[in-house]
Amino acid sequence: MESKTAPSCRLLFCLLISAAVLRPGLGGYTVNTAYGDTIIMPCRLDVPQTLMFGKWKYEKPDGSPVFIAFRSSTKKSVQYDDVPEYKDRLSLSENYTLSISNAKISDEKRFVCMLVTEDNVFEAPTVVKVFKQPSKPEIVNKALFLETEQLKKLGDCISKDSYPDGNITWYRNGKVLLPLEGAVVIIFRNQMDPVTQLYTMTSSLEYKTTKADIQMPFTCSVTYYGPTGQKTVHSEQAVFDIYYPTEQVTIQVLPPKNAIKEGDNITLKCIGNGNPPPEEFLFYLPGQPEGIRSSNTYTLTDVRRNATGDYKCSLIDKKSMIASTAITVHYLDLSLNPSGEVTKQIGDALPVSCTISASRNATVVWMKDNIRLRSSPSFSSLHYQDAGNYVCETALQEVEGLKKSESLTLIVEGKPQIKMTKKTDPSGLSKTIICHVEGFPKPAIQWTITGSGSVINQTEESPYVNGRYYSKIIISPEENVTLTCTAENQLERTVNSLNVSANENKEKVNDQAKLIVGIVVGLLLAALVAGVVYWLYIKKSKTASKHVNKDLGNMEENKKLEENNHKTEA
Repeated sequence: MESKTAPSCRLLFCLLISAAVLRPGLGGYTVNTAYGDTIIMPCRLDVPQTLMFGKWKYEKPDGSPVFIAFRSSTKKSVQYDDVPEYKDRLSLSENYTLSISNAKISDEKRFVCMLVTEDNVFEAPTVVKVFKQPSKPEIVNKALFLETEQLKKLGDCISKDSYPDGNITWYRNGKVLLPLEGAVVIIFRNQMDPVTQLYTMTSSLEYKTTKADIQMPFTCSVTYYGPTGQKTVHSEQAVFDIYYPTEQVTIQVLPPKNAIKEGDNITLKCIGNGNPPPEEFLFYLPGQPEGIRSSNTYTLTDVRRNATGDYKCSLIDKKSMIASTAITVHYLDLSLNPSGEVTKQIGDALPVSCTISASRNATVVWMKDNIRLRSSPSFSSLHYQDAGNYVCETALQEVEGLKKSESLTLIVEGKPQIKMTKKTDPSGLSKTIICHVEGFPKPAIQWTITGSGSVINQTEESPYVNGRYYSKIIISPEENVTLTCTAENQLERTVNSLNVSANENKEKVNDQAKLIVGIVVGLLLAALVAGVVYWLYIKKSKTASKHVNKDLGNMEENKKLEENNHKTEA
């Protein structure tokens, strides 16, 4: 049966194909597909019951057809025509939906689904549109810097592999940049790859900058059409270094100029507010009309007070643009008179002066032996307690590290002076003799007994304070004696004597001692007798109690006996 109908079918197919009859009421249908995706084209025709087979074709630009797929309604077999660009890319389903994998730009054609019966041919065209999203735009060939008031190329914004082509827009700080004569020049270029048919868009921006563009971000975007409509992709921000001329110079002093003192190093730093800043300047020192050419810093070492004055700096090529500052080199002088080690005699007068010369008011402090004095020392008549180490200190509190001091070590010398005193003990048994000595250097004290020349070594001495101390002895002389106190230092030897009489109450004291001993012995004998009597009484009471307990047998008699015993005891 198939062989009989085949010739008639082929003849009908050729006639119908040449006629290319469209079903009334069907218009164009468009399928939008992303580049590289699978194109899916439904046939969009109702399958007739008398269907013999279905075919898909596409139309060349000249309108001639190219058949690419065939499917029989009876054998369910699918055949694909030998079209190189669609080799292994086609798939025709049972409902005659055609799928084309890995969509390319060349697939952008008019495809037609054809359903053929014995007496008719039905066609449904589908237009395929392929879209390719461009790469993220990037600003390239960026300028290293931009200069104010000069029209200069900022860079190129490039976006690749787009289909169809898109449009590039420039932005400054988020706002669209539009062409402006002499200030904003935008040149757009579009190039298609003949192999891939993809577009590369390039936009060059020439821009005249001002100081307002400092740290301002520039961006660009590409606007394109995709399967779902128009979209925009933005580039990363680009910030450009803006060059502008110096309009003002300033001068700095290191360290801070209110703390400069003699011996310091001073560094002058000149700064221009341009970009890039100037690298060289002219420095003018006090009293020097000609400037010294240097980098942005100039250093003076070990400055003295005569360096105080006005310092200036200026641009080399524009000397009228100048900056200045006043510098004071602080100083502090101290003169102590007398100073060092000074030895004076007790009672002498000693004028002391501490003279200060400074760049501003200075504080003065006097110390003696590390203790602060309330006022400066003045000696009209020296005493031993005036000796010590005196220090005059001065400082400028506003200037760190500026302080000075000088010292005076005062030594007050004196010949030994002696004063002797005596004191009798209330008992009359002993006498205390004290030798008070004053002098410096410290005198040595020696006790002797006049006549015999005996030296007394058992003495007690006080601490040596402010040129004074004493030595004392305690004696009980049986006869009148004369004691001699000798004090000696490097200046002189001084001697003083004191007569000490014998103890007058010695006999009386002995009699009193004997009386006391007798009283004590009598008290001891009386205590002994009382102890013996008490012991005999206790012994007798215990013996009587034992005899009564043996003779009496009842409690009442015992009680009476006990009462009698108590009475007896009483």
